[in-house]
Amino acid sequence: MAAPTLQQPSFLLANLKADSTTKPLLQRCQDLVKIIDEYPAKELHLIFPWLVESVFGSLDGIIAGWNLRLLHSRSNEYNIAMEFLNPSGPMMKLVYKLQAEEYKYEIPVNYLPGPVKACIQEGVLPDCPLFHKKLQFPLSGLLTLNIALNPFEFFMFNFACCLITPKSYPPGQHGSSTDSAYFVLVDTYLKYFLPSEGSVPPSPFSDSRGSVTAPSPRSSSGSFAGYGVHSPSLLKHHIFHQPSVNADPAAQEIWRSETLLQMFVEVWLHHYSLEMYQKLQSPQEPFSPTEEHVLVVRLLVKHLHAFSNSLKPEQLSSSPSAHSHTHTSPLEEFKRVVVQRFVQQKLYLFLQHCFGHWPLDASFRAVLETWLSYIQPWRYTGEKTNAQPEQSRTENRTVPDKWESFVQENLLMYTKLFQVFLNRAVRTDLVNAKNALMVFRVAKVFAQPNLAEMIQKGEQLFLEPEHVLHHRQPRGYLTPGQGGSYLSSRQRVVTDMVFRVKSHVYSLEGQDCQYKQMFGTELRGAIMKLIQIIAQARQTAKRISDHSSEVAANNSFLSWFGLGSSELNNTFPGAEPEESGECLKKTHEFLDRALENLCQIFKLNQGQLTQLISNLGSSQDDGNCKQLPDCIQSENGLILTDLGRRQIINGLRRFDVQYQGDPELQPIRSYENALLVRLFYQISSLLNDRFGGHMEALCSRPDFLGRLGRHYLTDPESNSRLKQSPMSRQTVEKSRRPRLSLRPLASYRTLLLLLLLYALGALLCFGPASSTALILAGGFLYGLLMTLFGDKLKTH
Repeated sequence: MAAPTLQQPSFLLANLKADSTTKPLLQRCQDLVKIIDEYPAKELHLIFPWLVESVFGSLDGIIAGWNLRLLHSRSNEYNIAMEFLNPSGPMMKLVYKLQAEEYKYEIPVNYLPGPVKACIQEGVLPDCPLFHKKLQFPLSGLLTLNIALNPFEFFMFNFACCLITPKSYPPGQHGSSTDSAYFVLVDTYLKYFLPSEGSVPPSPFSDSRGSVTAPSPRSSSGSFAGYGVHSPSLLKHHIFHQPSVNADPAAQEIWRSETLLQMFVEVWLHHYSLEMYQKLQSPQEPFSPTEEHVLVVRLLVKHLHAFSNSLKPEQLSSSPSAHSHTHTSPLEEFKRVVVQRFVQQKLYLFLQHCFGHWPLDASFRAVLETWLSYIQPWRYTGEKTNAQPEQSRTENRTVPDKWESFVQENLLMYTKLFQVFLNRAVRTDLVNAKNALMVFRVAKVFAQPNLAEMIQKGEQLFLEPEHVLHHRQPRGYLTPGQGGSYLSSRQRVVTDMVFRVKSHVYSLEGQDCQYKQMFGTELRGAIMKLIQIIAQARQTAKRISDHSSEVAANNSFLSWFGLGSSELNNTFPGAEPEESGECLKKTHEFLDRALENLCQIFKLNQGQLTQLISNLGSSQDDGNCKQLPDCIQSENGLILTDLGRRQIINGLRRFDVQYQGDPELQPIRSYENALLVRLFYQISSLLNDRFGGHMEALCSRPDFLGRLGRHYLTDPESNSRLKQSPMSRQTVEKSRRPRLSLRPLASYRTLLLLLLLYALGALLCFGPASSTALILAGGFLYGLLMTLFGDKLKTH
């Protein structure tokens, strides 16, 4: 291609950097389109790393780039960015243009996922062939190892890292929406490079030889150590051996699909290793995904199911041995193994970490739905049922028998993660409608007809004794057509199924794993425990609802002055603002249906369940809620037991929590005047500092004056409260000292009462001074009477 007379490359890059700070995005993109079309690859090669960083941000997070995670469709720059980064857009054209010349770009090993980085630093070949034969040893030593990626790999690596790299976003903004430019681009790239229909479109740029040059071939020794125990023979020829220039065009293009998927899986999921869970330790802080990260992973899972399920029926039913490469496109072969071999292991460890470390709040819903999406591939078959609302897709829908092999080859995804979720559920506040919904969602999914039976059969296959397996597995099998019996063929099928299940479990959990059955006795006891907690949560929700109704009915306009119930805005200890009315009705509905589904899954006796719930209801009366949670006494005070924690979580019992700090420094209430509170505090502090010694002397007297002084200058309830206070001794002693408090005068109720008394005095022809004297005399007389007869009134 003839190149026009151009500036020096250094000037081109310098001009682009200068324009990035002065020109708007639209003009910059227009300039880049012209540069990509007109400049040769030799000069574009020098600006490519800077351009990728300016779009996606730097790998260390210092440069934010175009902020694709914050760019939404309502933004003016959204369409500009989407058009420029489209799979057929200018940016990808630049990638293909550089790809044809086989340029390489280095990435520091420190930015690779933790397990991959650890392998390289230990001198071990990573399990992912994507990073094989790419290590660069710089002259400065081994501390700055790099890997050399081709342009397409470099682009996709930076695009994938854009999701997990911490960015310095403006205050109050964070990327978590599914309509952001980044989320839509991920969806677009997946549909383009992993199409459910048709093949991957050819690259829009061709070199002088008329075809795109693929990356250098990989050796067969590196083809698939880390994607499960299945035989890699299906993919060796087309996918893991890069095709030559003269290879079949379809086979030549499949490497882009493979590279895209491997980059996404490695960067988004490969942050945990089996060794980390077996040793229960990690050399560094574990990676903590965000909600946005999990939502993108769910998008990947859903698309891969749709991509895999688009495999033609005749290809799906054909056996691998009879499979001919001449009649099947590489893309069809890719669909056959994409989920099991590329995603399963890393997604399992990713979800296991999230289940164990995610906060016990409603944000866990993103993780939950990612899990439920993976274990329900039948939802993404392209059928019309997919258009139904998400929560009704599985209603009364039988799982087809053809998915039995998927359930068996993903057994731990069902059984182990269900058990981990069960441990979360018993520690979650199920009175909250959002948490109750999550329990209902899981129970509803596992209650689908046929699914529990498939899981149970998978467990039986795994528990098949080893000696029986070897006994059933002779070297050769004869089909009925070759003279073999039908029984031998059946034995071979069973043996293959047993091998698939065992290899799946051992590859994910290790050879020495201790498998706990989902339908065993131990888990059945845990299910009964969950049912009790669900029943308790239903009762608590009902009590909150009844209490809220009573408070709302008893309060009136006088509550604004503090004369009504103080619990109007806090209807029940621990209740969230949205837990009232319709939300509590939803909680009832979710928990009721969850109980029904759990009974269906585990074949529980409905009569025993009803008796269990009725016994629980009779033992949990209102008086029980006033008792302290279950605790044990220690030298450091009360310590909650597991039972006590569950009682607090479900609102069955609670501590009588009161403010025990300095009464003068309590937060300003809604029924107090903030200006008067601060003013009276200053006056009180001056008087207490000046006359504090006299007040202490007065209150220490044993006679009547001492009692009168203690009535006005001390808090009579402080002693009983401070017995349970965790405050330091110095703070406790300071709060017990006699002092004057003028804060009650800042209450709107007190001010209204004083206003009424002055108005009454005016009607009786008393002046302000006379009214003030009468009010002070009345207050003194009230204190005198309480001092004389207060003890007698308390005893009665």
